[in-house]
Amino acid sequence: MNGEINRLVHAFAHAQGLHATDVQALGAILDADTPLTPGRLRDHLGLTSGAVTACLDRLERSGHIRRTRDSADRRVVHLHYEPAAKSVARSFFMPLAEAASGARSLSEPEEAAAALRFLARMNEELARVESPRR
Repeated sequence: MNGEINRLVHAFAHAQGLHATDVQALGAILDADTPLTPGRLRDHLGLTSGAVTACLDRLERSGHIRRTRDSADRRVVHLHYEPAAKSVARSFFMPLAEAASGARSLSEPEEAAAALRFLARMNEELARVESPRR
């Protein structure tokens, strides 16, 4: 499953003229409860400041994100996913959502619940694994 999702991510990145890491950044920006800052994105992705700056420059140039300055502290930059770009991503990944829905519809409720419990446990375990610092 991870391999197939990665295949779609790489296809989206290629179609948009982006790197796979750029798509990871877009996902983090989209999933954040509050607008991310470049520093929080750096921590999330485990990249250097320079790599995050290059990533954000590509995403901004391609129209996927915009950076805004905080009104209270102009040193703070917030990252926002542009609505038109979000719509492009949503359209591209719609077959993934439809595939998930189709798989769910072919499963008994207890099967789906067991799979979700397993995947949640797996995510918890993987979150505990220390990754080497770059």
